Amino acid sequence: MSIKKTILSGSTVTGNLTLGNYIGAINNWGQLSKDYNCYYMVADLHALTVKQDPKELRERILSFFAQYIACGLDPNKNTLFVQSHVPEHAELQWILTTLTPMGYLNRMTQFKDKSSKQKEILAGLFTYPILMASDILLYQTDVVPVGEDQRQHLELTRDIVTFFHNRYGETFTMPKAYIGKVGAKIMSLQDPNAKMSKSDENEKAYVSILDAPKKIQKKIKSAVTDSETTVSFDPEKKAGLANLLTIYSVLTGKSIDEIVKSYEGKMYGHVKVDLAEIVCEKFRPVQENYNQLMKNQDHLHELMKTGRDKAREKASKTLKLVYERVGLI
Repeated sequence: MSIKKTILSGSTVTGNLTLGNYIGAINNWGQLSKDYNCYYMVADLHALTVKQDPKELRERILSFFAQYIACGLDPNKNTLFVQSHVPEHAELQWILTTLTPMGYLNRMTQFKDKSSKQKEILAGLFTYPILMASDILLYQTDVVPVGEDQRQHLELTRDIVTFFHNRYGETFTMPKAYIGKVGAKIMSLQDPNAKMSKSDENEKAYVSILDAPKKIQKKIKSAVTDSETTVSFDPEKKAGLANLLTIYSVLTGKSIDEIVKSYEGKMYGHVKVDLAEIVCEKFRPVQENYNQLMKNQDHLHELMKTGRDKAREKASKTLKLVYERVGLI
């Protein structure tokens, strides 16, 4: 009997979990538990790289945890936890920071993009890729589901492993990227050349998992498409429509060709109306489960504690080994 490999993923508690998060990550997470030891975290420490309202942050942490479960992540089959509940993340980050050259962090494209929008650049924004490395390495993670926008950070993690091993000896598992075959990148409804983001200032650009049905319908019907009318799949010339067809395909399991053929002689509006209904139906049980979970917050807190204990059991072993390697008592 082969030993299961370990996989880790999570989402930063900024904005709202979106249709893009669901298709690109969360929807696939539940299936992975059959083949992997799965660790899924609510990344609240990463959220502190931008200004947060404490009350709203607390509410969002609980909401994200409930959304994970509502989307089908079974706490009994997966380790679900809140990042800040496991202090080993921050402890390992400091040790890894002492090994990471500033030049490597300067090359991070996400830092360049985010820092260009801020008047004052904070150290946390500069070093958060090292916290991400800590998240991954604490659990001796074999594979990490990443989109193209996070691939550079995983490469930095691999570099950090090499730095550590060269100085202190073999300690961590070298992580590799896991990229889903379908729906790995869902684009903005208002700018089909940009990835759908839960932090987008334009609320019409994304569909939230918790959006009401009427809101979902309105957003999808107002999605940006080209001026043509014939339904066809062309990511270059018809990026907006191609994005909608991709969402349609992932949520229904139908092939793109099958969908396109079914709309022969019809217009974009027909696709949008049907897709809106598909999304509403997909999220209806998720929202029902979420509302039930949020009514019993004591139970949610108990699940958080259980997840914390399971995560710390693994994390503490790794940190103890790291301390031994570097010479700390």
